[in-house]
Amino acid sequence: MVKNFPMKNFFKHSLPHISLFKSHPKLNKFFGKLLHDPNLWHLNRRSLAGGMAVGLFVAFVPFPGQMLLAAGLAIWFRVNLPLSVSLVWVTNPITIPPVFYLAYKLGAMLLGLPTQAIKFDFSPEWLFHTLGNIWQPLLLGCLILGAISALIGYWLVIFLWRLQVSRLWQIRREKRLLKAQKRKLASLKKNLKSC
Repeated sequence: MVKNFPMKNFFKHSLPHISLFKSHPKLNKFFGKLLHDPNLWHLNRRSLAGGMAVGLFVAFVPFPGQMLLAAGLAIWFRVNLPLSVSLVWVTNPITIPPVFYLAYKLGAMLLGLPTQAIKFDFSPEWLFHTLGNIWQPLLLGCLILGAISALIGYWLVIFLWRLQVSRLWQIRREKRLLKAQKRKLASLKKNLKSC
């Protein structure tokens, strides 16, 4: 196995610790023993790419409970749970209005509906009145943006992982060639001295 893998180290140091998830009361309440599956904590190409896809897709789900949904999907697909749950914060209180407005505009365009000027408020009145009128284009736009970002995230991790592996193998090959050349040079010097 190739040692000194920077991408793996980056995720290892960036993601929240496993104990934070295993001791979380809501996660334990909903998922219990399922949290003890070792595949949820692996830092390999498949697990990280899948965790990236799950987290980015769920980030665009326009409903509360995104973290629980991301954890459930990570368990279902047996991908990295900390990455999945962490990535739902791509949409946070600061980014939600522009992201959901973009999703609404995209959905309305695809459905051929006229767009309305919308001010995101998230009050009960706004939820029942405004969201009732725009839920179809908003949901369609969110699903499309979520699927696109999930695919991009998945293939980006796969690409970067493979790029790094090939680079590390190239470095390893160059070191072997250098050692072989040094051995040949030492052998030549030894033969010259004996002549």
